[in-house]
Amino acid sequence: MSWRWRDFDHYWHYPPSTPRKVKGGIKAQSKRGDFGQSWWAKRWIAVLESFEIGQRLARGRSYARGGQVVSIKIEKGLVTASVQGSRPTPYDVEIHVKALSAAAWKRLAKDLSAQAIFAAKLLAGEMPQDIENAFKEAGLSLFPGKLNDLKTSCSCPDWSNPCKHIAAVYYLLGEEFDRDPFLIFRLRGMIRDEFLKLLGQSGEKSARRKSGYGQAPVLAPPPETPQEEPPPPEPLPCDLPAFWQGEALSDDFFGEVRVPSLAAALPKRLGNFPFWRAEEPFVEALERIYEAASHAGMDVFLAAAALQPEP
Repeated sequence: MSWRWRDFDHYWHYPPSTPRKVKGGIKAQSKRGDFGQSWWAKRWIAVLESFEIGQRLARGRSYARGGQVVSIKIEKGLVTASVQGSRPTPYDVEIHVKALSAAAWKRLAKDLSAQAIFAAKLLAGEMPQDIENAFKEAGLSLFPGKLNDLKTSCSCPDWSNPCKHIAAVYYLLGEEFDRDPFLIFRLRGMIRDEFLKLLGQSGEKSARRKSGYGQAPVLAPPPETPQEEPPPPEPLPCDLPAFWQGEALSDDFFGEVRVPSLAAALPKRLGNFPFWRAEEPFVEALERIYEAASHAGMDVFLAAAALQPEP
């Protein structure tokens, strides 16, 4: 009979400890429901939940939403974090993800560069829906496929691994996958810019092979013809007395001035701040500030325009 951690939790109940409150801890942005909305975020969370660690999953979600995670650092194949529990000193958490070899990444880039849809979406910063199949065809796995691909540790006294502190970090990483789809690449040993460069190199080699030539012919540069240098740009007029005395501006100097119909459009496009620590979500906080600043700026502009002398 197989023995699972949740079976142990069913027969042995320890009263849950109360964690010490953290000031400025990293809080999950999702107040309820799932952590992460994208398919790749859900796949990451599914790996954690497949461990069947019983109530520690619920406690991990509570820690993530309560801001008990003090810090998170992500490197190639490694996540280190500090999580505050019931003891005075935060616990040290490490999540090791088995990195793919350089040869494996090179082979994958070669396969993906041959498929235009994959290359286009990756270059646009999007994770293709079927990329897991591309990994499988290359004999690789995008997400940890077995327990040996993932090693976790925590300095807490809990005998369970993963514990609730590891689970809390795992859930916050799930939200970070929504903001940065290439996070799973980094955890597997490859950062985004390095892979896109590798993808581009493989695409160039593939294009040369399809053209029927080993190398593109080297053409001699055309003879240079003497050209006249363009005249230097004229400097802007500088009238210091007019500047300091507040000379009247033309009516169309500022163009059309209006309050934007959508507040904080650029931050919304950029997405959430990584591992946000405040109570209010990052974009929502900025939206309120942008909206107030737009109206205040319009009031200042209209007041200044009213003071302009009539022509």
